[in-house]
Amino acid sequence: METNKVWFITGASRGMGLSLVKKLIIAGYNVAATSRKSQRLIDAVGHVEGPRFLPLEVDLTSEKSINEAFERTVAHFGKIDVLVNNAGYGIGGAVEELSQEEIKDSFEINVMAVIKTMQSAMPYFRQQKSGHIINISSIAGFAPGKGWAMYAATKYAVTGLSEVMAEDVKEFGVKVTVVAPGAFRTEFLEENSLVFAEKKIDGYTAVRSSHEKYAAMNGSQIGNPELLAQVFIDLVKNPNPPVRLYLGSDAYKRATEKVNLLSEELESNKYISYSTDFN
Repeated sequence: METNKVWFITGASRGMGLSLVKKLIIAGYNVAATSRKSQRLIDAVGHVEGPRFLPLEVDLTSEKSINEAFERTVAHFGKIDVLVNNAGYGIGGAVEELSQEEIKDSFEINVMAVIKTMQSAMPYFRQQKSGHIINISSIAGFAPGKGWAMYAATKYAVTGLSEVMAEDVKEFGVKVTVVAPGAFRTEFLEENSLVFAEKKIDGYTAVRSSHEKYAAMNGSQIGNPELLAQVFIDLVKNPNPPVRLYLGSDAYKRATEKVNLLSEELESNKYISYSTDFN
């Protein structure tokens, strides 16, 4: 039965992760979910009958903490079938405004945690010759917005990492999908999910305007997180899931515009590309 599958979801105490956990539990799946504070996760999910829900307090910057979470999950459920890397946060600012610590912290959660969880999951997936990894990138990982260079850098990394990972693990029967959502009506644009460079440099008016535009969008995003959660469930049922999946009409439109731009630039500079070949 599909509902015998065990899902492992990071960053599950709010937003997309929380919507997915709730929908999975209602549907009868087994769910292990992580948060920095397990009680916050328990409170957010609410009462769950039986052993189908395993809340885990995990430090995603710690390889040891991540490994222990997977060991506890397998000890509790007997296996893991799906890994969803949902944890992450937005970081805004011009490149010269961001400190090395701010940059390092964003890569630690948005990129390195994804790598660490995949490294922890793969031994189980290889042994059972099955599994599905879903990494949450962003439309910013393909068509980024002004003022979000470092966030785009982390999400580009997740996209590229996932594309190659999909090829590397295919022979083990493991599937990988990188999801690039547009704007969904979650807490992502609220203060607890966004970080801005502490240092502000005069003159970056376009960057400030971009940040103000995104802040004003909060609460009116076009994306429905409940529908997104169902897409994830359907994705895992799909015997041939896509490697790249853009979610939201806004993401689709931005991706289409970027594809057209890339095609135009490739063709207009084709003679330069060819000029570096040996004759």
